[in-house]
Amino acid sequence: LAEHHRVIALDRPGYGYSERPRDRLWTAGAQAAFLHRTLEALRVENPIVVGHSWGSIVATAYGLHVPGAAGGFVLLSGYYFPTRRLDAWVAAAPAIPLVGDVMRYTVSPFVGDLIAPKVIRKVFEPGAVPRRFAKRFPVGLSLRPWQLRASAEDSAFMVPAASAMQDRYGELEMPVAILTGSDDRIVTPARQSIRLHHAVPTSEITVVPGLGHMMHYGAHDEIMAAVTRMAGRIARPAGRSEPLPGAEMVSAG
Repeated sequence: LAEHHRVIALDRPGYGYSERPRDRLWTAGAQAAFLHRTLEALRVENPIVVGHSWGSIVATAYGLHVPGAAGGFVLLSGYYFPTRRLDAWVAAAPAIPLVGDVMRYTVSPFVGDLIAPKVIRKVFEPGAVPRRFAKRFPVGLSLRPWQLRASAEDSAFMVPAASAMQDRYGELEMPVAILTGSDDRIVTPARQSIRLHHAVPTSEITVVPGLGHMMHYGAHDEIMAAVTRMAGRIARPAGRSEPLPGAEMVSAG
């Protein structure tokens, strides 16, 4: 993508080496506002926003809260409609005030280190974990207390975010490409991606057979094709025969 477009990869607040200030609740709407301010500061116009998993929640919130700012969205393995998620509430425990602070600096890193191999296998199932990912993924980085807080807060806000937005998806008027693995063990395609496709008139959907949640490691061609089609639609507005300069791609993580 970077050979033909400007590509910007953003760490959501609290992930990687980014900060997550404690002066606000980092809901999907707050993260969408952060994304909007960042793109404005970078003078990015009409971007194609690519979001995976929780990043797809931020992307859809961006489309609803700042209508017309994005040229389109590519949503991968997303969660869009509320369901009963006991795992999300368990994962949210480190975000509880006081109790969570103690957990993040004591038991949570040790428990996280123990279960990390199982969690990683599950997000890639039914496929195998790519050797490069297994070798290079920084488990220790993801278990730092401040990143544990970010992850726990996201878990707590996941279902409420979907609940708040589920009746508004029809308001998305820009192109939306929805991609999902047919065998996703984290979010059920029929309840999430396929249902979103029916709710968004401007959407297209690609279900990749045999892939799990981490589809961006196994569906490069499908993702590239979706982005390329969308860039072409954005670059050739109605009545224009020549394309505009290359579209800008923004990954929301």
